[in-house]
Amino acid sequence: MVPKSERRFIRLNLITIIVTLVLILAGAVVRSTGSGMGCPDWPKCFDQYVPPTSADQLPANYKEKYVAGRLAKNERFAKLLDKMGKKDLADSIRHDQTITVPETFNVSKTWTEYINRLAGAVTGFLLLALTVYSFTYKKKAKRIIVLSFVNLIVVGFQAWLGSIVVSTNLLAWIVTVHMLLALVILAILVYTYYYSSDLYKEHVAVIAKVWWLKLLILLALLCSVIQITLGTEVREAIDAISKSLLYQHRDTWVGKVGSTFSYHRDLAVFVLVVNLLVYQFVVDKFGGKATELRLSNSIALVLLIQIASGLILSNFALPPFAQVIHLVFSTVLFTLQFYLYLLVYRTNTYTNIKTN
Repeated sequence: MVPKSERRFIRLNLITIIVTLVLILAGAVVRSTGSGMGCPDWPKCFDQYVPPTSADQLPANYKEKYVAGRLAKNERFAKLLDKMGKKDLADSIRHDQTITVPETFNVSKTWTEYINRLAGAVTGFLLLALTVYSFTYKKKAKRIIVLSFVNLIVVGFQAWLGSIVVSTNLLAWIVTVHMLLALVILAILVYTYYYSSDLYKEHVAVIAKVWWLKLLILLALLCSVIQITLGTEVREAIDAISKSLLYQHRDTWVGKVGSTFSYHRDLAVFVLVVNLLVYQFVVDKFGGKATELRLSNSIALVLLIQIASGLILSNFALPPFAQVIHLVFSTVLFTLQFYLYLLVYRTNTYTNIKTN
């Protein structure tokens, strides 16, 4: 029987995974609505813990004030990059003139970004609580404690990077790193959930090895990470194109992205093939109501949603709702694939599986 303290950890871990996905949803809404600079400072919003609802609540000379603050913060970040030997990156930040352009107050964008930050704060507190609760495993599974601490550090770094995203006016490569770190946080959460849930399960001897299925799932995971990275770069290119066209001629934006979009679209076909192979092998090897089979069914459904939202984006001038769906379900796909990999990895050591 699972002790009460461990059940509490497992339950909180699952809640944190869900809330992290909700945070990614909030970030996707921010991205699709262009609300990333809705709060020009960090961690406060217009120097307030609760942001203003009208322009008359703004600080005096707020545009000049926040531009000056961003420039000072960016100079500190550039000096850090200099010390890391990234002089070209540092110079690109110093000479980026878009950072000197003040943001005009927009109440809907401000509150959209503020809600995103609140979701981030809730996620941070949940990860802190999860780290505290992880000490229930100090005698039987110290890796859970270590990984919970690591995740707390990663989310702290992610929060700092979020402040850099704001101060650099959504600098493209920093936004990409910000997204990839979200996947790292999710992966650690999924692993600690899997490992803590698996401690008391009974296992029987293996009948057939599934190393080739593990490799296929790893390939699918790698493809998902590459697709998310390419998708982020496509979004960054769209942002630049939309600004250059003064947000007009929306139906031409995708056609101007170039090779990055082509790679993203073509790789989607390969992703579909790999995941179909995974699905077929799981159906063939795992019988009845196996968790692996249910996960594969979920992955198939998410893939269909991804394909549909991708087609809508490319053929119907990038509607914001489709952008949100496409981004959120890409991270859901990654989460499900990683959990499936962990289950199949366990199968290769413990679980009885069906053979032909």
